[in-house]
Amino acid sequence: MRKLVFLLVLAVPFSALAQSAKKPTDLRGILLEDLRTTHNQEDWFVPASVAVANLTADQANWTPSKGMHSVGQLAYHLWFWDARALADFKGEKSPAFSGNNDETFDNFNPAQWDDLVKKLNQVMTDWETAVAAADDQKLAANASVIEHVAAHNAYHIGQILYVRKQEGAWDPAKGVK
Repeated sequence: MRKLVFLLVLAVPFSALAQSAKKPTDLRGILLEDLRTTHNQEDWFVPASVAVANLTADQANWTPSKGMHSVGQLAYHLWFWDARALADFKGEKSPAFSGNNDETFDNFNPAQWDDLVKKLNQVMTDWETAVAAADDQKLAANASVIEHVAAHNAYHIGQILYVRKQEGAWDPAKGVK
């Protein structure tokens, strides 16, 4: 009997915790969760907002070695593709693009670092707003694209953290030791 009471006492807080951390079960909720956890909600990994925070333009421009990208280049690449995919999602015309993916890294300018961080945050916010407002048919038709945007973001955020760690510009207390 004591064991049963003990187990019940332990189970109540865990049950409450599980209910408060309820995960989405519909397509919109899952897509929004994926976008938000790569943007500014800390979950299984560090989001972009934390990954690019507290860097100077010089730090953002640092590259570990020839042929590798800087944090700034990676952030520019994310912003470029997120903005382009969002324009397509919204039915807007995207700016002309040569098709050379290298340009999506090489157009980073350290003098515009602070502005780039704001633009990256804004396009990620705009994605969340667009997905929240889209009708179910549009979400279903574009779910794969939206999921690829989130996966692409997560991939490059990992690279950003790796570069920051190599540079010595990452605080492990922020989520990655």
